[in-house]
Amino acid sequence: MEEMQKYLKEILSESRYKHSLGVMEKAEELAKIYKVDIESAKKVGLLHDIAKEMTIEQYKEYANKNNIKITEQDEMITAILHAKIGAHICKEKFGFTEEMQDAVRYHTTGRAGMSMLEKIIYVADKVEEGRKYDGVQELRKLAEENIDEVIMQIVDFNLMKAVNNRNPIHPLSIEMRNELIKNEKSSV
Repeated sequence: MEEMQKYLKEILSESRYKHSLGVMEKAEELAKIYKVDIESAKKVGLLHDIAKEMTIEQYKEYANKNNIKITEQDEMITAILHAKIGAHICKEKFGFTEEMQDAVRYHTTGRAGMSMLEKIIYVADKVEEGRKYDGVQELRKLAEENIDEVIMQIVDFNLMKAVNNRNPIHPLSIEMRNELIKNEKSSV
């Protein structure tokens, strides 16, 4: 863990590094509640934004060099690239398992069929203690009680923001939301 923190401190801005520490702490809390391997959650929480401060050119160069497919949606929503590239870096540099890579890869969009680790990282990224926005306290509390419901609220907020700003919506986010609704209706 020390090696990971040292590496991040060298490549990230101070504010991004603090955010990463916050996500690690929130992921640890949620891992205890939802009975997920705590060390894995901490590592993924810490490194989820490992590629966040790369440039578009660096993303494309890294992807070409490592045979990582960049889709049309990835190019339309460039924030997605840091997750995809970051997952590969975590595997190569720190030996992340496939599940840990998926938690990095989908922490921005989410997806249908997420593992509990993926859900924890998705949520921890949005509600870590450094986040300051209206309603975050309620989301933090809800995250400890019903992870699927907090994901639904987060994705709804993000979708409305994208619609209001006339930004594209990644299909994985829609698929995740639809799956949550289907699961919710089938459990009633």
